[in-house]
Amino acid sequence: MFIQTENTPNPATLKFLPGQEVLSGDPVDFASVNEAGNSPLAQRLFSISGVERVFLGADFVSVSKDANTDWAMLKPMVLAALMEHFATGQPVMLGAQASGKADAINEEDEDEDEIVLQIKELIAERVRPAVAMDGGDITFDRFEDGIVYLRMRGACAGCPSSTATLKVGIENMLKHFVPEVTEVRAVPD
Repeated sequence: MFIQTENTPNPATLKFLPGQEVLSGDPVDFASVNEAGNSPLAQRLFSISGVERVFLGADFVSVSKDANTDWAMLKPMVLAALMEHFATGQPVMLGAQASGKADAINEEDEDEDEIVLQIKELIAERVRPAVAMDGGDITFDRFEDGIVYLRMRGACAGCPSSTATLKVGIENMLKHFVPEVTEVRAVPD
């Protein structure tokens, strides 16, 4: 098995591509070992000293390291853990996937429902595929008083360029297509 790696815009995160499906369905983000209970793969990765966050995508795994760990030491251990896990055919997830907070639609106002649906569609079609290429994910949290709140996951969480991505990229795009949007903000973990 050959696992490719790619750098991400976040220097603390590497994207690992095992050349096979990792996860069907929605991506899953584990911010700590305590959240990894239903993922044998995430548990295995968190057992490696220096691993701080694990993000599972359709065909990749993003691993974030702590500030005191060097990729030169950590990368071979992560590669070995991934190869062993996939070579032995162990499941990536057990039971139902818990992909975090579900995208909720505010049903108070029919006009807002339409706006929220439009925002979600733009994020799903234009934003998520682009950030997945960088080993991360951005999901809709809520829309209130003209402000779109988004959750940064995987390589996007804690990325130094995530503010620029939100303000320059996503905010400008949403403002262009949805005039009701006045601002985009990240929801802290």
